Amino acid sequence: MALIRRVALLSLHTSPMEQPGSGDAGGMNVYIRELASALAETGVEVEIFTRSTSANQAAVEHPAPGVCVHNVLAGPPRKIPKEELPGLLHHMVAEIEQIRQRQPHGRYDVIHSHYWVSGIAGLELSELWGVPLVHTMHTMAKVKNLLLESGEQPEPRRREEGEHRIVDGAARLIANTTAEAGELVSHYGADYDRIDVAPPGVDLSTFTPAFRARSRAERGVSPETFHLVFAGRIQRLKGPQVLLKAAALLRARRPEIAMRLTILGALSGNKDFNLRHLIAESGMDDVVTHLPPVSAADLASWFRAADVVVMPSYSESFGLVAIEAQACGTPVVGTRVGGLSRAICHGRTGLLVDGHHARDWADALEAMYDDPDTRADMGRAAAIRAENLGWNRTAAITLETYHAAVEQQLASRLTPTPPTLSHL
Repeated sequence: MALIRRVALLSLHTSPMEQPGSGDAGGMNVYIRELASALAETGVEVEIFTRSTSANQAAVEHPAPGVCVHNVLAGPPRKIPKEELPGLLHHMVAEIEQIRQRQPHGRYDVIHSHYWVSGIAGLELSELWGVPLVHTMHTMAKVKNLLLESGEQPEPRRREEGEHRIVDGAARLIANTTAEAGELVSHYGADYDRIDVAPPGVDLSTFTPAFRARSRAERGVSPETFHLVFAGRIQRLKGPQVLLKAAALLRARRPEIAMRLTILGALSGNKDFNLRHLIAESGMDDVVTHLPPVSAADLASWFRAADVVVMPSYSESFGLVAIEAQACGTPVVGTRVGGLSRAICHGRTGLLVDGHHARDWADALEAMYDDPDTRADMGRAAAIRAENLGWNRTAAITLETYHAAVEQQLASRLTPTPPTLSHL
């Protein structure tokens, strides 16, 4: 088996050091940071490359032993829309090459890119360095475009074409779920034999089910309150507007329910999406609290303080929040879409809702309220299930993918080229 000593992780459109739940930062940021740490624990050196977004940013950061983050200088020293990043790709590749040349080791065994912008850069670096590229999509343009609401801006054709190039050029692809692997095959013509499924994990030292009553008391949630929590970027794709409509409908239907709704996250993407207006429009001002993104430890406390975590997303490649909430012993109600269909065990660790009709979501939330014993059983089952979903498992599968990619490359170099007519 090929020995993997050092890996270059590319996350050019968003840094793993960013606070999840704001801007373009979300589950992918957590994924890269936690995967890097877990890989480092196995003895692999991990160097992450991301674009610098501040003039005061350090050139190199060290978030964990064996992990370093290179903040690549390319374009203006500020955050820019990810749609503008393709224009900086060649600049970023050149800067990454300069960084590599300055390293004492001078080489990497594998490149692992995340999201399509990094994948395009990865293809160029793979050819330049002579090492295989492994790619994780996280989201796909064709899948997102199939799920667009009326009036939403579709993903650009340039992205679709870029993702096709990545699928064709990467040595191996990593999917979060078997459903995502199927989407790679059906939408992009990927070779199923070159896809590995590595579900994201959860930090089991932070997201724990202990001290739920204490968490509720610390958050000011009384025992009789039916507390719903939404955590994620504030955008239409994540569906907070669905939750607000459903909660308002449930309140009208059952005014005796002492309901509280906590929304954690910051506006992302379309600036026309006005959460404050939606809250006022739903008539829920008195029960809804909107807070900015919080640290992982605080997020875990909010999850423990919740009766239900709600994820009315239109698209989720996996839905890391669902696993984190369940690890805290809290059942999840989510859309039967993408990775949520795998992350939530319907009827056992939560409920899956078909579509986004407010009435159906109100029905699901009402069912959870009316059966506290089943809700508690779901929470216990969720915490038990999450015990086997640590990041060490994700790292082990990913490391196997790296080995396979390197061995594929070695085998292709050793395979003699068939003679052409000019050689006969």
